[in-house]
Amino acid sequence: MGERHIILSERLQMLARMVTPGSKVADVGCDHGFLSIYLVQEGISPCVTAMDVRKGPLSAAREHIDAKGLGAYIQTRISDGLQKLQPGEADTVVCAGMGGRLMERILTEGLEKAKQMRELILQPQSELQEFRQFLRRTGFRVDEEDLVCEEGKYYFAMRTVPEDREMFFDSDIPEEFCLHSRTDAADYIKLCDKFGEKLLTKKHPLLEQYLRQQEKVLTQIVEKLTCGNTERAKIRLEGVQQELEDLRLALKLYSSEQ
Repeated sequence: MGERHIILSERLQMLARMVTPGSKVADVGCDHGFLSIYLVQEGISPCVTAMDVRKGPLSAAREHIDAKGLGAYIQTRISDGLQKLQPGEADTVVCAGMGGRLMERILTEGLEKAKQMRELILQPQSELQEFRQFLRRTGFRVDEEDLVCEEGKYYFAMRTVPEDREMFFDSDIPEEFCLHSRTDAADYIKLCDKFGEKLLTKKHPLLEQYLRQQEKVLTQIVEKLTCGNTERAKIRLEGVQQELEDLRLALKLYSSEQ
């Protein structure tokens, strides 16, 4: 393994940092195999099963793996999600580079296998609120979250572990939320689903940047919709105003008054 080490993009580095050292990894949707190679080269994982449903990217991944001399450590396999993963091959699943709905389907169809994992490192690129709701309903606890901004786009990642605890309780709500409003468990869980509980409670600086950017966008939309006289515009305005209200409640965590 003396070949030159892979240099990952920031979003892939974020995923690699979340993998518990020593884990056997299943890289679902491995694309060109760069994350799989990095995990082995850096000694984070002793072996990786790199899987993708597309033959083209998987063929490219195999070429990259062979070029690095890592064929003994990384297997490539055509697989739709977790379908072709065999028992005992992995204790960590990494799944990234796809929308939340597709990721939800993959985990639903492979739920029995997913529940046997030590951890799942997930990076949905859309439908984040719905995907976090899915994780809670299905019995996965998010115990770590991170966020990077690369080339102007924000990427959210989460490390989840199987744990059947769907409900939040009033005692779970950080004091900061209660200082500014009558936030109950229902309000708090909605904010966590939208923006990420760990990111909120740790006051992740990039989340504040993301929230303030979204605040500007939503404020501009509200201004435009306010001028509209159609029923459709009024309905849309109510929805955007609610989004803006939730966003501003989340931003109160970053207030200097606390």
